[in-house]
Amino acid sequence: MRNTLRFIAASLCAIGLQFLCNGAVAQTFPSKPIRFVMAYPPGGSSDILAQPIANELSKSLGQTVLIEYKPGAGSTIAADFIAKSAPDGHTLVMLLTPYAINATLMPNLPYDTVKDFTSITLAAKLPLAVVVNAQPNSHTLQNLIAAAKASPGKVKYGSTGPGGYLGAEYFKSAVGVDIMRVPYKGAGLAVAGLLEREVDLLFDSLSHSLAQIQTGKLRAVGVSTATRSPVLPQISTIQESGVPGFDISAWYGIFAAANTPAPIVQKLNAEIIKAMAVPEARHSNAKVSYSSELCR
Repeated sequence: MRNTLRFIAASLCAIGLQFLCNGAVAQTFPSKPIRFVMAYPPGGSSDILAQPIANELSKSLGQTVLIEYKPGAGSTIAADFIAKSAPDGHTLVMLLTPYAINATLMPNLPYDTVKDFTSITLAAKLPLAVVVNAQPNSHTLQNLIAAAKASPGKVKYGSTGPGGYLGAEYFKSAVGVDIMRVPYKGAGLAVAGLLEREVDLLFDSLSHSLAQIQTGKLRAVGVSTATRSPVLPQISTIQESGVPGFDISAWYGIFAAANTPAPIVQKLNAEIIKAMAVPEARHSNAKVSYSSELCR
């Protein structure tokens, strides 16, 4: 009986010490600037979303949050950098839908998609848009489909990673057309290619192409979600344009290295959600059609 009581007392002490340690970890974090890594070049949809988050975190955490760009290889360069970083919460990454797709497309990744990362929060979801050059004005989604069916392999689409690529491939399969992929290293380069008519269309994140659409340089001819975007309510969904069941969206998540202490993860989660709830951030995100209602 005495041994049992000693064991219980020792266990309670250990638990108490663990709580104290966890509290100390959370209180002293962050102890230096935080590196917030982007997997795509400046100016893309992740950058648009990350900038207000970094600004608000810098204020609330009392340390500068520095955005760094490590683009290339379908986001695997940035992901590998985080997977091999110190698990202390001072290095974060924003990863998009391709992060989850890469494991099926790239069998020799230098990291484990599941085991080497700690999820901090879902940051946003976003529809894709089928975007074309604003000239000629006769371009519609139906016209593109008709042109692709009339000349298999002649219509070209710009691709900046697995997300847009698989969206376009899903579209090809659903519609029964053969359109040719032209890869680009970033969304900005793909938009430039569309403006120069190197390609005929993009499956682009709406946040990135919206400014060009609003200035009349590009035109959206369809959105990928089941319902219309509140930002461009006049643009039909792909479903409404005659492709039943078509419904896809991009997601944006924030991650740290595996084994990042739970108190730090919880603190970052809470602070990022607070940052995105700031009126200025909510207004900025709503203007480019980010949906953050599911962020936890």
